[in-house]
Amino acid sequence: MIESVLVANRGEIARRIIRTAKRLGVRAIAVHSAADAGLPFVAEADEAVCIGPANPAQSYRNPEAILAAARSTGARAIHPGYGFLSENADFARAVAAAGLAWVGPGAEAITAMGDKINARNLMAAAGVPVAPGATDPAKDAAGAVAAAGQIGYPVMVKAAAGGGGMGMAVAADEAALRTEYEKVRGFAERMFGDGAVLIERFFPRVRHVEVQILGLADGRVVALGERECSVQRRNQKLLEEAPSPAVGPELRARLLAAAVRAGEAVNYRNAGTVECLLDPTTGEFFFLEMNTRLQVEHPVTELVYGVDLVEEQLRVAAGLPPTFDPEALAPRGHAIELRINAEDPKRFLPGPGAIAEWVEPTGPGVRVDSGYTAGNTVTPFYDSLMAKLIVHGADRAEAIERARRAVAGFTVVGPKCNLPFFAELFEREPFLTGEYDTAIVARMR
Repeated sequence: MIESVLVANRGEIARRIIRTAKRLGVRAIAVHSAADAGLPFVAEADEAVCIGPANPAQSYRNPEAILAAARSTGARAIHPGYGFLSENADFARAVAAAGLAWVGPGAEAITAMGDKINARNLMAAAGVPVAPGATDPAKDAAGAVAAAGQIGYPVMVKAAAGGGGMGMAVAADEAALRTEYEKVRGFAERMFGDGAVLIERFFPRVRHVEVQILGLADGRVVALGERECSVQRRNQKLLEEAPSPAVGPELRARLLAAAVRAGEAVNYRNAGTVECLLDPTTGEFFFLEMNTRLQVEHPVTELVYGVDLVEEQLRVAAGLPPTFDPEALAPRGHAIELRINAEDPKRFLPGPGAIAEWVEPTGPGVRVDSGYTAGNTVTPFYDSLMAKLIVHGADRAEAIERARRAVAGFTVVGPKCNLPFFAELFEREPFLTGEYDTAIVARMR
C-alpha cells in the first residue's frame, strides 16, 4: 500500500479521503488555502501545508504549489478528489513526472474523455449508444444552425470542455440557438480556455443515470451498479440514489455492459463514472460524458455495495488487487444522498456565512460526510457544498423515511441552507413513486 498521500482538495472530500487513508495506516497530508486553515480536514490530517490565498487559482488550482508541498512533506502519492485539478491531464502527467503515484486514471484517458465531442465519437466507435448530435464542434453560429437543422430542435448547446453541468443551454429554435451559442462559447472560453461548442439533441423528459466503474490494476474494468441523478437544479445534482427506481434487471445489464465498454475503450484505470441520459418510456439510453475521477455521489454506491471506493482507488494506484471479488458483486438495499448546500432553498442562490450551530443527524443507516462544523465560515470562494447526508435502508421506502427523519434532525444556523428543499421533495408524489425526471425541481418551483 502507498505509505503517504497528499490530498489536493478541500472540505468534505478532503476529510473523507483522509479518513480512509488513516484507517489504512497511510499518512494523510492536507494542503489548504489561507481561508480554509480552520476547517476540520486540516486539523484531522497528519500534516498540513498552506499553499496560498483563498483564490483557487493561487492555491487548489496551482499545480506548482501542490507539487512543492508534496516534495516538502515526502508524499508518495496525490489524490485530487473531485473538481479543481482532478481532471487536468497536464497535472496528472506532472505528478507522474515527479515520481509520485497519481490516484486517478491516466492522463491519456483524462484527455480522451475531457473533450465531449471526442468522447462521444470514441464511445460511438466502441458501440456505446450516443445521442443524435454533431461529430465536430460548431465553428460559429451558422455552423450551429446547420447542425441543428440535421439533428432537429430542440438542441442542447454544450461547452465541449465543460463538466459538472456548467456551460450548457437549451435552444428551441434558430433565434434562441444563435443567442445561446454565443453565450456558451464565451462562457467556455472564460471558464475552460476552450470555446469549442457541441450541438446535440435535447430530450425534454429524460432521466440522468450514471454507472460507477473501476479500472483495476490488472487491466479489467468492472461496474458497481448505477445511480439515479435526476434531481437537479441548473443541470447540477442535488440528490442521488442507488439503485435507480427507473432501471430494471434487463436495462441494468445493458447499462453496465455499455459502461464497461466505455472504460475499456480508453484503457481506464481507477475510479470513474459513465453518465447517461435515459428515456424511461422506451428504455433507450445515451452516453452523456465520462467523469474521470471520484464523483461527489460515490457514497451511495459504497453503501449499496459495501465497498470503500477511496480504498479501492489507493489500491489500484499501488498496483494491488481490489478488496472484493468482481465476479461476486451484489447490491444490497437502497441508498440516497442529499447535497447540503449553503444556498437559498427556493432560488438556490449561494448564501455563505459563519456557522453558529451545526448538529448532524444520527441513527441507523445514517452517514454524514461534512466539510464544516460550528465555528467555521462558509466563504464565497468555493462551491456551496457543506456536507453530504447519506442514508441506507433495506429498500427505497425505508431509505426515504430515514432521509426524511435525518433532514428533520439536521441543524445548520448561520449560512443559508437547502435542507427545507429536501423536506418538501420528500412530500412530492413523483419522487415518492420514483416516477420523476430531470425537470422535477423546475416543476416544484
